[in-house]
Amino acid sequence: MVEVKPDSEETGRLLQRVEEGDREAFEGLLSRHRDWLRRLVEMRRDNRMQGRVDPSDVVQETQLEAYRRIGGYLERRPMPFRLWLRKTLQQRLRMIERRHVEATRRSVMREVRQPDSTSVSNLFGLAGVDPTPSQQFAKDERAVRVREALGKLEETDREILLMRTFESLSYGEISYVLEIEEAAARKRHGRALIRLHKLLAEAGLTESQI
Repeated sequence: MVEVKPDSEETGRLLQRVEEGDREAFEGLLSRHRDWLRRLVEMRRDNRMQGRVDPSDVVQETQLEAYRRIGGYLERRPMPFRLWLRKTLQQRLRMIERRHVEATRRSVMREVRQPDSTSVSNLFGLAGVDPTPSQQFAKDERAVRVREALGKLEETDREILLMRTFESLSYGEISYVLEIEEAAARKRHGRALIRLHKLLAEAGLTESQI
């Protein structure tokens, strides 16, 4: 059975009201998820797009797209609303970045913005308690190498690591978002970790340092 966390009761009530034609309920749905969507954009936004792509604009486009498609979602209910909204956001972000990339005739898709040093450190337990300045410097250096290694992974592998580690999504939830089998999500996550460890080793980080 696919492991998926259901939407909250409040989200369920709002969806019911939307299905009954309550437009204010849809705004309520969006307001409950707006800050979360913005954080997802900030985590993934391409470094070179930061001056041209505002997270608020991406969230707004996502909301407009969700409004256009909410009828189809309510008919099928293929996944929890928050995952459907997250998937819609990911699709819009890719379209926006592709538009900017094509405009500049440069490929920047592998240079996506990664989580900050603290978050990246948590990927391998690098964050310590009250580190000294020298320890903090060493930790930041390792975090930079982790970010660089993440950028070298295939997009799907990188997404799985981000969703699993930083968003705490289950493999079932990842399978919904990426439209792959849950077993495939598990295997892909394991392979992505192995690949990441290999890239980190090539960058000079040993097992004891990770």
